[in-house]
Amino acid sequence: MKRTGLLLLSLLLATPLASAADEGASDGRTWHRLVGILQYLQADYPAAVASKSDFELSEQRSFIAEANDAARDMGPRGEGFLSRLRDIKARVDKGEDPEGVSRDCAELVEDLVLSGGLARSPRNPPDLVRGEQIYQQACATCHGADGRAQVTIAQTMEPKPANFHDADIMAGLTPYKAFNTVSFGVTGTAMPGFPTLSEEERWAVSFYVFTLRQPACEGTPPRASLEKLANSTDPMLVEAHGQENLACLRRKMPNVDEERGLLVARDHVEQALKLGANGDWLAARNALLDAYLNGVEPVEPPLRARNPDLVLKLEKAFLDTRLAAEQKSPHLQDEGRILLSVLDEARRGSGSTAGALSVMWITLFILIREGFEASIIVAALLAMLRKMQAPAYVRVVHVGWVSALVVGAIAFAFGRHLLGGANRELLEGFAGLAAVGMLLYAALWLNARSNMSKFMGELREKMQGALGRGSMAGLFFIAFSSVLRESVETAIFLQGLALDSATGTAWGCAAGVVAIAALVIFVNRVGYKLPMKTLFKASTVLLVATAVILLGKALHALQEVALVPLKPIPFVTIDLLGIYPDAMSLGPQVVLTAIPLIMLIIKRRGGSTRLADASSQG
Repeated sequence: MKRTGLLLLSLLLATPLASAADEGASDGRTWHRLVGILQYLQADYPAAVASKSDFELSEQRSFIAEANDAARDMGPRGEGFLSRLRDIKARVDKGEDPEGVSRDCAELVEDLVLSGGLARSPRNPPDLVRGEQIYQQACATCHGADGRAQVTIAQTMEPKPANFHDADIMAGLTPYKAFNTVSFGVTGTAMPGFPTLSEEERWAVSFYVFTLRQPACEGTPPRASLEKLANSTDPMLVEAHGQENLACLRRKMPNVDEERGLLVARDHVEQALKLGANGDWLAARNALLDAYLNGVEPVEPPLRARNPDLVLKLEKAFLDTRLAAEQKSPHLQDEGRILLSVLDEARRGSGSTAGALSVMWITLFILIREGFEASIIVAALLAMLRKMQAPAYVRVVHVGWVSALVVGAIAFAFGRHLLGGANRELLEGFAGLAAVGMLLYAALWLNARSNMSKFMGELREKMQGALGRGSMAGLFFIAFSSVLRESVETAIFLQGLALDSATGTAWGCAAGVVAIAALVIFVNRVGYKLPMKTLFKASTVLLVATAVILLGKALHALQEVALVPLKPIPFVTIDLLGIYPDAMSLGPQVVLTAIPLIMLIIKRRGGSTRLADASSQG
């Protein structure tokens, strides 16, 4: 029978698995060993049942027995998997349900990876040159120099060494499966484990065997993450990228700049879990903060541009894990392993590249989403000032929002250097709070001018009235602060998208500018025709609502750099509206929302009282 999982490096270098490994007798090795056994069962058990070979079925029974032993070796953390393993063992012992066993093994592998926080890919691009050296020194004896296993010693083995040119064998093999085989060997076969090889060497030879049947690479491979390459079979890569790109994907390791940040985060999280296990809670909390600021934050813009839901999931996992460390919770390990799995999920998509058309639509959506609130505010201010025939103040508003765009352009040019790590979150947080203050000022300013007859008299006094020099500065900062946060954030998003397609980003920007300009013109024209009192009321409501949204986003950003504490509560997350399930952001938003409502109720009651007094006097 053709064996998907076997990777017989060499009988000449056979070393017992019990010998000291470079990773030590770590808990992680036991988890990986169990995963490797289940991967064999997943791939080989259906074929063993179909063969009706007593030898093959006996081998599968030894695998599932070993899997049960491995789970028991894991102690309390493995107990939750024993019932599922016993259920699989019962079917394997009877030689029944091949499809169900294969499916259940695959599901159990995913659950083990999540529960154990296992890394299923190398931390750096494998050195294929080194992999070839190891293969020729250790593997060619059994597998042949070309990987076809057409050597004399191979004919004496049962099962025979894998032929790495065989399409059926390679269809079920991934570099991660090969890595586990190299690490632990296969019980009951001639395949030994090779713990004396370093982790990087094992990954190198595991990736190298996939190049043996590939022609020379001509051209540049499409972008793909190490996480994806390590966990994809050849047919999976062909389906995703085309047969013409398979050779380059296997022969040229990717540039992992974006993925490296997530790997940095992963290292810090693993360090935090070790510190927490040793009772050093403060150091664990600081390691988690470093993981986010130095690992995730630098690569967040392209990740958010491609998959904003995944970024929200990542942020939540970080905050939950950090909260567990701050509260010295025994759940830190569980939260941390969930965080590791989400980081690996982000890694799988980190190397993906969107086409020009996709990038254009994503860019357009981002511009409209980020620019909507700011453009509405600016348009409302312009419409109001034109209605009041105050052209000097119109120019001030234009100078304000244009200045914010200039800052955004600077962020686009130098964002990666100036706005990395905590700097970006601090800018978003403090700029958001400043915008909240200016928007509330604008709301009060508009509300104070709801009496039109009085206000028009003030306008006649020009610079002597309420619209003096201070008001000009206020209008400037309202326009500037309303656009600044979105301008900088959009610039950083576009930076990430431009890596996928500069052309698509450019066309998306052009379309977005046109859409936003049309929106501003529409609101400006409509606002000019609205009754002044209606315009004032609508603008006041809009400014307060925007202030509430920005307050939530600003406090959330400051929580991510630990300047504001975490106080989670059961509630929903609506990122677009700045609503997060945390008392430290939601509470101030509720207060800010309630204040104008209370003032309105008091004002109406006061008006009703005065009207009643006037009626009684009449």
